[in-house]
Amino acid sequence: MRMTHVSVLLQEAIAGLDIDSGDIFVDATLGDGGHSARVAEMFGRGVKIVGIDADAEAIKRSRARLAEVECDVTFVEDNFRNLDAILAGLGVHNVDKILFDLGMSSFQIEESGRGFSFRRSEPLIMTFAPPRQSFLTAYELVNFTSKEELRDIIRRYGEERYAGRIAAKIASVRKEERIQKADELAEIIAGAVPASYRHGRIHPATRTFQALRIAVNDELTALSEGIAAGFERLSKQGRMAVISFHSLEDRIVKRFFRGKVAAYEGQLVTKKPIAASEEEMAANPRARSAKLRIIEKR
Repeated sequence: MRMTHVSVLLQEAIAGLDIDSGDIFVDATLGDGGHSARVAEMFGRGVKIVGIDADAEAIKRSRARLAEVECDVTFVEDNFRNLDAILAGLGVHNVDKILFDLGMSSFQIEESGRGFSFRRSEPLIMTFAPPRQSFLTAYELVNFTSKEELRDIIRRYGEERYAGRIAAKIASVRKEERIQKADELAEIIAGAVPASYRHGRIHPATRTFQALRIAVNDELTALSEGIAAGFERLSKQGRMAVISFHSLEDRIVKRFFRGKVAAYEGQLVTKKPIAASEEEMAANPRARSAKLRIIEKR
């Protein structure tokens, strides 16, 4: 059964961006097209949409979804870290509104077959773009990175307290046989941590899988580059919204926004990050960790 992805903080992001007829709107993380579809429903061809995603499957799904709505949309299969080059290639100098939704889609987790879910017997790939376009996969990190480097990756990008124990267990297991599948890795991780941790609020593999995914896709550097390029391309009084899902992302966004405010280049639209409502969290558990920040260019 195909998963239906529900965009988090959809209403809040669209309202906060204050999109208007005549705007150029960049959906830098197109995904299943939820945010862009809402903009298209509101404005039709009155807003030019540039939809960007590194995943060809996401482009395919959003193309089908937006075909049902009359709109002016350009699809770009690329990583948002290349935003400046993307817009230059389209002949677009300035844009009015930009959205970065940093959450993973339900499709990526449940149906991509790339090993994002620790509950599935899938190859350890974890690339957002098709693996043929990547020089690194989670399989290579797990099986060929030194124990020390693996520990550092898990600690830095997963903020995992048992990073040392997990890395040591992985290193021990892979001596006998390569670790091939996501559920296999999850079982190894569960066996490395204390019993009390195995039965905690989140699955014991959650933070390690996050760390591997971030490392494979160089997510934090891409985020820093993407929001910097996006802000430069914003027109005066243009707005940028970022929905983050963990503290590492939010820290980067918060620091960048504060820097722009301090330099009198921007002003905060959201004094504090907007979180999902109780109703949204009840309907969509993935919304629990979401934070929305919005800045306006001076």
